[in-house]
Amino acid sequence: MKLRSTLLLLCLIFSSVLFSSQLSLAVEEEENPEAIISRFQQYLRINTAQPSPDYAEAADFILAQAKSLSLESQTLEFVNGKPLVLLKWPGSDPSLASILLNSHTDVVPAEPEKWTHPPFSAHLDSRGNVYARGSQDMKCVGLQYLEAIRRLKASGFRPIRSVYLSFVPDEEIGGHGGAEKFAESDVFQRLNVEIVLDEVLEWGMKYETKSGKKSELVGLASPSENYRAFHAERCPWWLVIKAIGAPGHGAKLYDNTAMENLLKSIESVRKFRASQFDLVKAGLKAEGEVVSVNMAFLKAGTPSPTGFVMNLQPSEAEAGFDIRIPPTADPDALERRIAEEWAPASRNMTFEFKQKHSSLDKSGKPLITATDSSNPWWNLLEEAVKKANGKLGKPEIFPASTDARYFRDLGLPAIGFSPMANTPILLHDHNEFLNKDEYLKGIEVYESIIKAYASYIQHARRDGSKDEL
Repeated sequence: MKLRSTLLLLCLIFSSVLFSSQLSLAVEEEENPEAIISRFQQYLRINTAQPSPDYAEAADFILAQAKSLSLESQTLEFVNGKPLVLLKWPGSDPSLASILLNSHTDVVPAEPEKWTHPPFSAHLDSRGNVYARGSQDMKCVGLQYLEAIRRLKASGFRPIRSVYLSFVPDEEIGGHGGAEKFAESDVFQRLNVEIVLDEVLEWGMKYETKSGKKSELVGLASPSENYRAFHAERCPWWLVIKAIGAPGHGAKLYDNTAMENLLKSIESVRKFRASQFDLVKAGLKAEGEVVSVNMAFLKAGTPSPTGFVMNLQPSEAEAGFDIRIPPTADPDALERRIAEEWAPASRNMTFEFKQKHSSLDKSGKPLITATDSSNPWWNLLEEAVKKANGKLGKPEIFPASTDARYFRDLGLPAIGFSPMANTPILLHDHNEFLNKDEYLKGIEVYESIIKAYASYIQHARRDGSKDEL
């Protein structure tokens, strides 16, 4: 009897040791760099390019990853056919405000014939570069969040604050069907979010000096381990100016034609643009600190079967402009300039905004996330990046727009951050790629950030609600 009991005990011990060994091997396999890169490639191979993104497949992939990590999940659809996946890593103290890690699942279109490797092949070359649309903008960040959590869980770390991850649709077309509706929803309110981390891509700008020398403000993402972080962004005003005039024979000279009036406006816009650009070229301001204006389209003329009627001066002409306003600019002054100089009614001109997002919050203050002692999240970010052997530069205003603006509109601190160094800027470009070593390094950086944020307990929550999914 004793022998049988001893044998049974030995069998149980052996089975336990065997199970533990198998579990340990499984965890090691999950954390193997090849497995991590393979998951990244799987996500990149899902074609979520606008205008017809495969959101369903992307959502299924993210949910499968969440299940493998034992994260809570739900799928929301504020717009039919555009799923938003929301994941939760519960904290031990649900009374504390939570953290939101935001990323978007859609990408911009690609022209396959202009790529060295197919844009949705996620080809890994001999130098370790992973070629795919979305490798920089921004499927890398979404997966880095998850891989960082995988590492933290394997280390036995348990968050005090709850950590939410949102995978939103439609950022590349304005975010109106994704982050905007999410930020306005009761679901978001119940999360009791205190800080938002979102994407930011390194931004490059090439120009020619007055002497004719070609120069470049940012040709590469930082060549060292330094990372850039953005605490604000320029807001888009999409302006259409329309001129009206009497039609006439193409050979006739007369004043106030639609084309003549529109060309005067375009010249006025050009001079303003040049004055802003000169500030950047002279090093007096960063690109995100000036108002940018770029003409997006010019529409005029009377169509004919062979092109346009050439002996008829048109009665209408339009031009569209993409304007980006920093939160430090005076929006009222710019709108007066548009009404008085760019599209004056005295020249039979009108204007309208196809999109006009405010750079000010509801109280009229600039939408800028503080980076001083009043915002502990910035200091935590700096320290966490430092612990991961990186360094943050001076906080900047992002020249374009991201989903972060919808969270800043609510008065929440939102920081744009994407850990990519030593990387050519190829967002929205042909042959977009990210090196696997940079990708893996970014996971370590997020691991440090998430650990620091999720462990912080001194900051009081904004209201009496508890976070919930």
